Amino acid sequence: MDDDIPTRMFYAGRRWQVTDMPTRIRDSVWATEPGTGRGFYGWRFQATDETGESFVFDVYPGAEGWHVHHCYA
Repeated sequence: MDDDIPTRMFYAGRRWQVTDMPTRIRDSVWATEPGTGRGFYGWRFQATDETGESFVFDVYPGAEGWHVHHCYA
């Protein structure tokens, strides 16, 4: 993270560099208590590995660090 914005990560045994402007995912997407507005927040961004393969990732913070919720090819 640079200034609280994702810039790189290690996932699935590979190093990934964020290659677009990350979008913050708000509470309304991952609410832990429906209807209350309280819940997770996360980020959606495209990242590229050392071989040039790119995916879009949805990530969120957990007690043990950041987690990949979903990735899109």
